[in-house]
Amino acid sequence: MRITSYARRHRRGTFEVFCVFLATAVSGITCTAELAQAKGPQFDAPFLDHQKKNAERWAVEDQQIDQKLAALRDRFGKRPNIIYILADDVGWGELGWQGGGKHRGTPTPELDRMAQEGMRFWSAYAEPSCTPSRIAINTGRHPVRTGLLSVLWPGQTEGLSAEEKTVAEVLSDAGYNTAMWGKWHLGDLPEHAPENQGYDYAYYGMWNGAPDNWPGSFDMYNDAPNSMKAMFYDFPGAEEYKKRTGIDLTEAAFVGRKGEGRKPVEGVAGTLGPDRQEAFEAESIKQITAYVTDKAKDDKPFFIYWATYTQQLQGSKAHHNDKHVDKVNAQASAMAAHNAHVRQLLDTLKAEGIAENTLVVWISDNGPMYVFYPNSGYSWLRGGKGDVLEGGVRVPAMAWWPGMIAPNQDPVDILHLTDLFTTAARLGGALDQIPSDRVTDGIDQTALLLLGEDHGRRNMMFHYSGGVLGAIRYEDFKVHLKAGHGGLPGMDFYNVMRDPGEKFGQLYPGLFAVTPIQMILKSHMLMVRKFPNRVSETVPQGAELTPHD
Repeated sequence: MRITSYARRHRRGTFEVFCVFLATAVSGITCTAELAQAKGPQFDAPFLDHQKKNAERWAVEDQQIDQKLAALRDRFGKRPNIIYILADDVGWGELGWQGGGKHRGTPTPELDRMAQEGMRFWSAYAEPSCTPSRIAINTGRHPVRTGLLSVLWPGQTEGLSAEEKTVAEVLSDAGYNTAMWGKWHLGDLPEHAPENQGYDYAYYGMWNGAPDNWPGSFDMYNDAPNSMKAMFYDFPGAEEYKKRTGIDLTEAAFVGRKGEGRKPVEGVAGTLGPDRQEAFEAESIKQITAYVTDKAKDDKPFFIYWATYTQQLQGSKAHHNDKHVDKVNAQASAMAAHNAHVRQLLDTLKAEGIAENTLVVWISDNGPMYVFYPNSGYSWLRGGKGDVLEGGVRVPAMAWWPGMIAPNQDPVDILHLTDLFTTAARLGGALDQIPSDRVTDGIDQTALLLLGEDHGRRNMMFHYSGGVLGAIRYEDFKVHLKAGHGGLPGMDFYNVMRDPGEKFGQLYPGLFAVTPIQMILKSHMLMVRKFPNRVSETVPQGAELTPHD
């Protein structure tokens, strides 16, 4: 595995990095007023300072990028198509190219081939759990800014506010066809649904993305041999549940069209039971490839958001007996099916002659959900889904774009899920469609994609756990924030280049970084005051029950 130091790549010693750290923090505080006056997307104060310091170099890079994109547009007659694949609960190290694959009973040869043909990201990050990551990729904003602080549950009435502008809305305004398939998980009510959030077409599951519930009477071992035996022991069935709670879980999936509303999915893919999600995924890839074939001939480019159900509790009967698949782990056979589906998509793009005009990004939404182990993913890093430890937020990711992204690259530049929002806007010529009355956390990473390693434009990020800021990563350094004691600040420092497993976190080796961290926090919070977070409608959990600033 290649984990190269940011400091080493830029020929800086630890002390010098701390000095730069301090300078960035101090100047970031002064940028708040300036940021509020800027045109276009409104970025957070620390990034604005980073942008200012690199303005001259980035201007040269942007000219190179514009020339590449202009030549592409001349060749195809339209802007590039964009496909984002958001996998579910796949840990850092689960795929073959990260040391997993068949060695862990989860063979992913086609995903590994995609990575070999494109760019493999070693420092890609998501949010700690499902709903927050879906907010991040769709809005380019930290979930805490949108008022949705945590995972939404089946039957919950909250969802993504209509005032948030999604990547589908941004690209629709720029002339794109837009469609989504899979796990929406941003609210079940019609006003929250994807067809009312910018997507022209949507084929999506209900119950806020939860695994199917069914009574324990199902013969799991004979009817679905590689699925997890019912864990929801007391679930009485959808009809009885509706009688008791008033929450209707009988409609498992919908087809929605912008301006036309939605209707339930019929057949196995829309019917409660252990076979539904396998049927749903099979129908999804069938529709996706048909959509690509149809839109390849369209004068307008397309945007596809495919949020797979790949890692849910139900396995894949069709791939249960595949070579090297762990027969105990339902996710292993589901990953084998997904692996084949991704290859179908890439092959379709090639067959239609549009692969070189289509960016495909594959990324996981968070780390593995160990509560269902062994029916779960795995990570070599500490922590899992729900944690701001590396195992919860550092995820596998890759980008594929023949002719535009050079093959077999493995940059260590930092990438965050929110960056995909702003990058799509840049590629789609739609940066001016991003609202300027709120902070956008996503950074345009087109330079990283098209120019390669060391051209990433993110040098730090905030890791929120619900409404609580849990950690900050800055270059190779990461600090976990916690309650102080005895007058000492509550901080554990790690060098995640040297210690990606976060095993050796201490305050004292990072004493010189305490003040810079505090200054970055102040500049960030000043921006929150300038652009307040949307008031949360969700029920607070854990630490969020205690008021905090």
